[in-house]
Amino acid sequence: MTISVFTSRVVLQALGVEDYGLYNVVGGFVGMFSIISSSLVSASQRFISFEMGKTNPEQNKVFCSIVSIHIFLVFVLIVLFETFGLWFLNTKLNITSERIVAANWVYQCSIITFCVNLLSVPYNATIIAHEKMNAFAYISIFEVIAKLGIAYLICFSHSDKLIFYAILMLLIAVIIRLIYSIYCRRNFEECRFRIMINKSFVNSLLSFIGWNFIGSTAGVLVTQGVNVLINLFFGVALNAARGIAEQANNAINQFVTNFMTAMNPQITKSYASSNYEYMNSLMEKGAKYAAILLWFLSLPVFAEAEFILNLWLVEVPPYAPLFLRLAIIFSVFQSLSNTLYIGMLATGHIKKYQIIMGIIYISSFVLCYFLFTIGFGPEWGYISTIIALLIGAIARLLLLKEIINGFSIKSFIKNTIIKSLSLIFITSAIIFTIKHFLPNESLISSISIICLSVLLVPLVTYSLAIDENERRFLSKQLKKYFHRNK
Repeated sequence: MTISVFTSRVVLQALGVEDYGLYNVVGGFVGMFSIISSSLVSASQRFISFEMGKTNPEQNKVFCSIVSIHIFLVFVLIVLFETFGLWFLNTKLNITSERIVAANWVYQCSIITFCVNLLSVPYNATIIAHEKMNAFAYISIFEVIAKLGIAYLICFSHSDKLIFYAILMLLIAVIIRLIYSIYCRRNFEECRFRIMINKSFVNSLLSFIGWNFIGSTAGVLVTQGVNVLINLFFGVALNAARGIAEQANNAINQFVTNFMTAMNPQITKSYASSNYEYMNSLMEKGAKYAAILLWFLSLPVFAEAEFILNLWLVEVPPYAPLFLRLAIIFSVFQSLSNTLYIGMLATGHIKKYQIIMGIIYISSFVLCYFLFTIGFGPEWGYISTIIALLIGAIARLLLLKEIINGFSIKSFIKNTIIKSLSLIFITSAIIFTIKHFLPNESLISSISIICLSVLLVPLVTYSLAIDENERRFLSKQLKKYFHRNK
């Protein structure tokens, strides 16, 4: 996380606010096409994990069919990128004529990077299904160090730094793709690819992808689509601010993402084996632990966003502190419903769910566009998304109650939502009350608030957010740890 955050500082300093914002908006536009790839990611992880949970799995047939579909879709996407995408980039985005050539270089590199990452999806899904998280850890360490090296390389480049940066990021994506492929072929027998289309399986997969596509389309509209709206209404400087906020927030989120990545296959496998009680327990505890972990990492940043951004960056873009706080709020609420989303995917009954979520998120995008047209500020891009997220979480609870045997909305609210939100509100109230009485823009005050935040979250968690059994387990583990390290 520290390396990722520091890398952003170096890249922003090397590229400047305008070019950094340009890279984010062009990359964000390509990211809009992830409406297709995100459907494939969810489907691949669900079907590979589900197959492993069955009594007589046919993993190689499933893997080969999934890879074949990915290859076909890469060709379809390239056609879309090089027709509609090129037209939109060169005629609609808010890019100065002096940087249009560089923008096209970034665009082409982003296309190839996107397609390379798409072809990695079945391999990544297999690693997750086998719960080999060490592989992700080592490859991720290599990736962040390589990106830091790239950040320093562009500082010394005499060519166009933005173009050079885009090319090097593409190179890293290709190397990472090869590493994942080699690892999977050496460790998992099912990852021996040959072109194969299992018709019955492909029909099920395409049906799943088709309905998931609706939700994915809406999800991209409220993330990358809002980024494009900000560019159209406010320019690349605000894209830079949003890019910085997302970079910092993603660095914090990485810990929670890794935690959820390890838990998701267990939810799917428990459904495949009809162990619904264990599945419900995983969804409750997983959401609560994810929210606690995220808030432990986020509260210091939330409380001292201005101080941390000024410490991190040479030049802080306007709106960056506000965007960062709003991004953290979004992530915390999202962490409370992520396990519900995985549970819904595990069932395979997603038609009604995706239609409802699609309507909610598309309405949010339309609302955001309307608010911008009548003069609301750029922060409403985040606020409208948060509103949609909360409505979507309610819909997930109601739909899971219909589908999953033994799922209790009352239990989830009591054991997960109330405990997590109590932790968040109590710690926030204490920190901001103390902050109010401390001198403004004081180094000692900021450091004190950060240290207090780090201490306060575990204390309130132990007192309020976990039950007696969890408290005993935690105490036992801490005693073992301290005894071992005497």
